[in-house]
Amino acid sequence: MFAIIGIVLIFVMVFGGYVLAGGKLGLILKALPFEMMMIGGAATGAFLIANGGATIGKAAKSIGKVFGGPNFKKQDYIDVLCLMFSLLRLAKTKGVIAIEQHIEKPSESKIFQTYPKIANDHFAVDLICDSMRMITMGMDDPHQFEEIVSKELEKHHAELGRAQSAMQTVADGTPALGIVAAVLGVIKTMSSINEPPEILGKMIGGALVGTFLGVFLAYGFIGPFASRMKQVFDDDHKFYEIIRDTMVAHLHGLPPQIAIEIGRKSVPSEIQPSFAQLEEATQSIPAAA
Repeated sequence: MFAIIGIVLIFVMVFGGYVLAGGKLGLILKALPFEMMMIGGAATGAFLIANGGATIGKAAKSIGKVFGGPNFKKQDYIDVLCLMFSLLRLAKTKGVIAIEQHIEKPSESKIFQTYPKIANDHFAVDLICDSMRMITMGMDDPHQFEEIVSKELEKHHAELGRAQSAMQTVADGTPALGIVAAVLGVIKTMSSINEPPEILGKMIGGALVGTFLGVFLAYGFIGPFASRMKQVFDDDHKFYEIIRDTMVAHLHGLPPQIAIEIGRKSVPSEIQPSFAQLEEATQSIPAAA
């Protein structure tokens, strides 16, 4: 919602101010398709040269996050803490062997299927199951466990970060591509130097649209898009860190209720559930889970 408001505000303030100051949009609109073709095409080509297929795919999928925001909302954090509570309580009361049936076949586990959004997040499921599997195999040192899982989280976050970094690189280069388009416009103008001043003025004005467009796109859209993508990736990364923190607390010998309370403390402040809300949620966990 705020992204859409921001886009509308940029167009209204920039072009509205230009028109109110006496500027005419006709010259810009006439040059816009050709300048956009040069700048947009060159930026796209440079993006394809600089990045591999995986990064390009992730960048394309991540554009929607600018408008949709983080993937995980307040209820999702409550759900993952409840899921971890169920698994840790089972491990605490019946031993780690009791959770094997759930981590080996999460698609058939009533605990996982109670929370379908988490069950459909492949990375979250793999993180929980693989980490729990290490515990069942005898990994009981919380410090070593935390180090291993943290490396996996860092790898995942870095791979997502490539998409944001690639987008920021395009933003940094777009003003220069705008200058390229403007220089080509000046070259075209110089080839018509014998034309009357009013014609030359329009041609130079059209050439300068390239410089304007490059800076406008870079700092008005591409750069802010890249910045927002980073924020969303960082927020979603916190969701996975909470899974790690609750399991580390379990390995330190803390009861499940305390372990998920440690996880709750790491939830972003603006959507952090209260202690009472989380306690109510754990007490409402279905008996099947």
